[in-house]
Amino acid sequence: MSAALEQNLKLLTESGQTLALEGILHGIEKEGLRVDSSGAISQTGHPAALGSTLTHSHITTDYSEALLEFITPVFKESADALKFLEQLHHYTYQHLGEEELWSASMPCQIDGEDAIQIARYGNSNVGTMKYIYRVGLEHRYGKMMQAIAGIHYNFSLPETLWPVLRELQGSQVDLQSFRSAGYFTLIRNFRRYSWLLLYLFGASPALSSSFLNGRNHDLNQWDLNTLYRPYATSLRMSDLGYSNKAQADLSICFNHLDTYISTLTKAINTPYPAYETLGVKTEDGYKQLNSNVLQIENEYYSDIRPKRVTLSGEKPVHALQERGVEYIEVRNTDINPLLPLGIDQQQSDFLDAFLVTCLLSNPSEISDQECELINQNNDLIVNRGREPGLTLTRNEQQISVPQWGTEILTDVIKTAALLDEIAGDNRYSDAVTAQQAKLDDPSLTPSAQILAIMQERQIGYEAFVLEQSRLHRENLRRTEIPTEQQTYLEQLSITSMEEQVQIEQSDNESFDEYLASYMAQ
Repeated sequence: MSAALEQNLKLLTESGQTLALEGILHGIEKEGLRVDSSGAISQTGHPAALGSTLTHSHITTDYSEALLEFITPVFKESADALKFLEQLHHYTYQHLGEEELWSASMPCQIDGEDAIQIARYGNSNVGTMKYIYRVGLEHRYGKMMQAIAGIHYNFSLPETLWPVLRELQGSQVDLQSFRSAGYFTLIRNFRRYSWLLLYLFGASPALSSSFLNGRNHDLNQWDLNTLYRPYATSLRMSDLGYSNKAQADLSICFNHLDTYISTLTKAINTPYPAYETLGVKTEDGYKQLNSNVLQIENEYYSDIRPKRVTLSGEKPVHALQERGVEYIEVRNTDINPLLPLGIDQQQSDFLDAFLVTCLLSNPSEISDQECELINQNNDLIVNRGREPGLTLTRNEQQISVPQWGTEILTDVIKTAALLDEIAGDNRYSDAVTAQQAKLDDPSLTPSAQILAIMQERQIGYEAFVLEQSRLHRENLRRTEIPTEQQTYLEQLSITSMEEQVQIEQSDNESFDEYLASYMAQ
């Protein structure tokens, strides 16, 4: 990372353009299962008081009726995004009755897939499409995998940065292409070094045995209801979680926007034999949106995505093709059950410094061989990341986790110092220093702390997370929500219901016609 990073930091500093980095934009999406008072997945529908899941801009559902999703607006300060997320929790708790929000990524007790109710979005064409897409996911991968929750960290650089960087680097390409290429440099370096994020912030070393009921596995038995790996960091990101044989041959390592778009487009249009056998529309109704490798782009499971806000009814790849990359979505973040929101300010500050470092570092492409090594390193970290003496592969040589991690942090702290200078404090450098402590002492990682607490309390995974969920509920209910924010969310619940009705009444074509038109883009 070092040479290119130092050169870019030097260019920004010596040209007096460091303030071009001021105004990084942040948004947070957080999923969370609703569970009953005993810690089992909720069997009730989405609370009506929380509005329409189709049109509410901040509170919706992901895969199932029980899987809530909170979406903050975009803020210049990550602290404001975290505060808004806190207020969404506070408001939602007012309408949950005896239920809790499960404060971890791996699911609660689930007695079979029939207990997972697919999310509903009303009778409009767009709502029907969202539902059928989820039905397709059930047939392709099973419902249990869709019960996993996570945090998505949305991040974009200030628009003022791109013309500055383009001039400093002497690039002649148009600004939109330069910006998209810059984001893809960030994405490639993220892929190279995100194993470190899994080590530092992975918070799913154990899970409920019900998650793997009837499946072969090699996990250790903690107790009757808990499985774990002693040195695991993020079983959510292992092949126990988001795994997909049909997608294994896509080989997307994010070298160029056009190849990314063409690969996804091909996957959406390439039939997959097993899905063809399943069928699309039968006498019982739709089983999936199509019988191709991917139904839509969102089905592609990736730990990071290039994104662009879409127009109404527009495909994500079309938006990227027309207007370029606007922001990136980091998707490998576990919900930390030790934190009330699952993420905190220090983690956000570190992510900012890490992502800017990825942007300003080595722009080289990822070969097929390196892509394979990246996947192998990630697999080692999620399953054995804290194991003493564990080594990863870098440039065809073995290197220890602490050594490589420390070298990465040595680069990140250079970026952090610049961000501190812009912000007028030391919080970015302090965030990096805190991560170094976890490399020096693995017992400080969330994954190690979770297992230590379970051991100390002599409880399993389900009991531990339920305790934490109740504790966080009490703490978050005690935080104040401003009157104007309470009023805003109450009104939004009402207007979102009205908007759903309007959408349903304005449909002027059959669903078959709507789907064909959407897929033809």
